[in-house]
Amino acid sequence: MSTFPASAKAVIIGGGIVGCSTAYHLAKLGWSEVVLLERKKLTSGTTFHAAGLVGQLRSNANITQLLGYSVDLYNTLEQETGQATGWKMNGGLRLACNQERWTEVKRQATTAHSFGLEMQLLTPSEAKELWPLMTTDDLVGAAYMPTDGQANPSDITLSLAKGARKAGATIIEDTKVTSIELEDGVIKGVMTEKGFIACEKVILCGGQWTRDFAASVGVNVPLVPMEHQYMVTEQIDGVTSDMPTLRDPDRLTYYKEEVGGLVMGGYEANPIPWAVNGIPKGFHYTLLDSNFDHFEQLVELALGRVPALETAGIKQLVNGPESFTPDGNFILGEAPELKNLFVGAGFNAYGIAAGGGAGMALAEWVAKGEPPFDLWPVDIRRFGRPHFDTDWVRTRTAEAYGKHYTMAWPFEEHSSGRPCRKSPLYDKLQAKGACFGEKLGWERPNWFATNGTEAKDIYSFGRQNWFESVGEEHKACREAAVLFDQTSFAKFTLKGPDAEAALSWIAANDVSKPVGSLIYTQMLNDRGGIECDLTCVRVAQDEYYIVTGTGFATHDFDWIARNIPQGMNAQLVDVTSAYAVLSLMGPRARDILEQVTRNDVSNAGFRFGTAQTIGIAGCPVRALRVTYVGELGWELHLPVEYATTVYDALSEAGREFGLRDAGYRAIESLRLEKGYRAWGSDIGADHTPAEAGLAWAVKLKKNMDFKGRQAAETQRDNGVKKILACFTADPGVVLSGRETIYRNGERVGWLTSGGFGYTVNQSIGYGYVRSPEPIDRAHVLSGEYELEVATERVPCAVRLAPLYDPGMERVKC
Repeated sequence: MSTFPASAKAVIIGGGIVGCSTAYHLAKLGWSEVVLLERKKLTSGTTFHAAGLVGQLRSNANITQLLGYSVDLYNTLEQETGQATGWKMNGGLRLACNQERWTEVKRQATTAHSFGLEMQLLTPSEAKELWPLMTTDDLVGAAYMPTDGQANPSDITLSLAKGARKAGATIIEDTKVTSIELEDGVIKGVMTEKGFIACEKVILCGGQWTRDFAASVGVNVPLVPMEHQYMVTEQIDGVTSDMPTLRDPDRLTYYKEEVGGLVMGGYEANPIPWAVNGIPKGFHYTLLDSNFDHFEQLVELALGRVPALETAGIKQLVNGPESFTPDGNFILGEAPELKNLFVGAGFNAYGIAAGGGAGMALAEWVAKGEPPFDLWPVDIRRFGRPHFDTDWVRTRTAEAYGKHYTMAWPFEEHSSGRPCRKSPLYDKLQAKGACFGEKLGWERPNWFATNGTEAKDIYSFGRQNWFESVGEEHKACREAAVLFDQTSFAKFTLKGPDAEAALSWIAANDVSKPVGSLIYTQMLNDRGGIECDLTCVRVAQDEYYIVTGTGFATHDFDWIARNIPQGMNAQLVDVTSAYAVLSLMGPRARDILEQVTRNDVSNAGFRFGTAQTIGIAGCPVRALRVTYVGELGWELHLPVEYATTVYDALSEAGREFGLRDAGYRAIESLRLEKGYRAWGSDIGADHTPAEAGLAWAVKLKKNMDFKGRQAAETQRDNGVKKILACFTADPGVVLSGRETIYRNGERVGWLTSGGFGYTVNQSIGYGYVRSPEPIDRAHVLSGEYELEVATERVPCAVRLAPLYDPGMERVKC
């Protein structure tokens, strides 16, 4: 370059595939003033040693769509730029060596069908025709996806870089960024070894370097580097260039063709963390020493599948560090700690597969202020407090790495880094048989083991060992009363003279209610999609108490804080750790509460949808008359230091009324029967209240402006093209979500959630019935429906009303 740029619209830090893809897509959006800075050479971090497999199917529709975009882009990129990519769509095979794995593969095939991908189930002999070198004695079957493929990582990155330059982006190598410069918490630019570049937006695509660099400006990016090895062989007789990539999860290994030989790698159960004390200076275009002893475990597994490896010449054992994350998903989005700082990192060794789509999504996020569609599974805001501790992140990430190819069981929990965050009741509940799950570091009772049952999950694709125990908890909630420890709820206060005005803009429902009102509301984006789904309590003229789901703490706090209109005097504070929450639910809930408080908790004295402060055992309790299970009940929010005292008082008072402890799996079963929606599955940023059956909670009849109103009005006037419906099937059918919905024989969607309703004795699923044209309730109810479950079609019934409604009489009496 003749001159070093003094300014840019955006600066991208990192010249791997994700950085180059982001530059390419920003330039295509017309952002010519984009500068990409690479401290050494393009691809010299981790991209150059990636294996280059490109698979598409994930458990989320939008992430699958993102990877499908990569494939579409790679199909045309070489022709567009003239730069070779090494891309070939030679398909992908996935093997199953036992019946449980075969069930998983069949469920994956159904997921593929739900998301519009072709995935074929093959017999062992059919699989061998596609991959003649493998033994098939132990195979039950295989799945083949013809649109998967492989690429040369360096070539495809250089092709994206060439396309970015052609579209106007500037790419500068051998230029280290030393710092991001802030003024009063606002990005002003980046300082490099060659000078300062003023810019408004910075995009970190620095791979394994991203966590430490982001921390320099107070941003948390939970990733750590792990050693990842693969073997490259000499030419092997029988290896052809059109062989599909092969994944053999039961043997923890993958294979692809390369110059007549094979690349073989895998995911061992005992991975080796790298650079625990920091990445060495000057580390680029560098591989780690080969660790043959550690790799031997994978070789032994591979020889049983591909005997030809025993006599094959070995060119190289590549050992390169890759960045991995605690949940195995990559990280995209605007950092909640710093406006205009975006992150694209932590790709868990599938950065080549994700690179095209991730760059597209990140570019749109930067250019338009929001992603092209809901990307919650990879959103940086899914993380929280435990993820600030690198040791905790490393421990959990090692477990996630080791599970890359293990069975993806329904309801599976992580075991590492636990317990981390505990309710004051943890020890009491553990002693009473609680089997805990974990979310955002919080230990939460999933179910309670009784009658000598061990408090331990035993996983399967059928009904699991806790099924009967959860049924007992469910029954107690419907017929007597239960106590849920929901201390992990995220809790905020919004306070200030403009609290009502600010929340009125952000919330879709009317929050201008009297003190003591409880308001259920969504918060919408400009497309009308549901960004938050939560409860607000007006505790004073200038203060609201806001309660949302455990896993949404970072996301929802960020959404509210960012959308307080400029100039308004309203402060948002996270008070999660200050309050414990005990939810007392069931038809005998009032009887129990009356035993422990002198306050009037009759229906006349304490109406549904209101909140009061009541006294229990010397504790001031903020009691919310609300339910997520369809029964009479209260959420009791109280200072943490009173938690055990109040719990003991309720337990003692409830003994004569059949009170029992219950967990989150009962909550899930109960809410499915009642038709309550779950954010992150049934509703989210791509779903509107009208589509989800929640239009009643949107204040369109009020002459009040709010974020998303225009989109909601447009949809009200023009109709909807998808409607959330309830589907029920025979109790022997196990539904877990992503099963394909067929209406009159045509695929119209997939289940967003699934489970079992013990009161109605049916399997229950929710999902959107979709159509190219506007539809109404009559359209949904008029069809004949089937669900595809593990590739088998089963009949089901559809309805739009709750399956269980008698509880509403109890709720309001």
